[in-house]
Amino acid sequence: MRSENRRSKGSIYSIILDKMREGQKQLAVLIDPDKFESIEIVELANKAAIDYFFIGGSLMSGGNIQRCIQVIKKNSDIPVIIFPGSSMQICNTADGILLLSLISGRNPDLLIGQHVLAAPYLKESGLELLSTGYILVDSGRATTASYISNTTPIPFDKNEIAVCTAMAGEMLGLRLIYLDGGSGALHPVREQMIRAVKSTISIPLIVGGGIKSVGEARAAWNSGADLIVMGNAFEDCPGLLLDIADAAHKNSIIHT
Repeated sequence: MRSENRRSKGSIYSIILDKMREGQKQLAVLIDPDKFESIEIVELANKAAIDYFFIGGSLMSGGNIQRCIQVIKKNSDIPVIIFPGSSMQICNTADGILLLSLISGRNPDLLIGQHVLAAPYLKESGLELLSTGYILVDSGRATTASYISNTTPIPFDKNEIAVCTAMAGEMLGLRLIYLDGGSGALHPVREQMIRAVKSTISIPLIVGGGIKSVGEARAAWNSGADLIVMGNAFEDCPGLLLDIADAAHKNSIIHT
């Protein structure tokens, strides 16, 4: 396990920034507490030496997020970051939380409403708050995220909308931009959009949704993604996580 993943090395955001500046490819595994049944994925993530665990989902029906985080932290030193679908998904045993503002949509509840409700709990939680401009991108079909958020994703080929949205997010003081095709995406975010967004912002860029192969992971990184997020794909093919992590460790980012 790589020592730079340990919380003692600094804040999560400083780790993300340092790795971005050094040109290191970063990889997170997204775990839905509803589907978390054993520590096998934790052991696999340790073996792969991933950078972060993201925990959460757009819709949680029965999963215990607190238990999920406890099991992971008991068996791994990899930072655990909550990827919340609502203000209900807050647990102070995690290391940090993506404080998501859905800047691609026009739903005020997800721009600021949920944040107002959660603010007192977040202030008391001690979690590292990672303010994130969350941008949903059309991935070929409706996803849970687009349905639950009641927003229309940015069309997959409208790079200029994604660019202006990301720039506005950075200007508003957000510290991360997240381009996401959503859980169960048919297609990953296009390389052209990733490249266009990255060329106009100075903060770290996260890309997720629809990445189902080493080639697609490399394409996202080489187009400018600083961190990619794996979810459904590794659930169906656990070995894919090892292959993508190996690609991250062996290759430097090539911005094209």
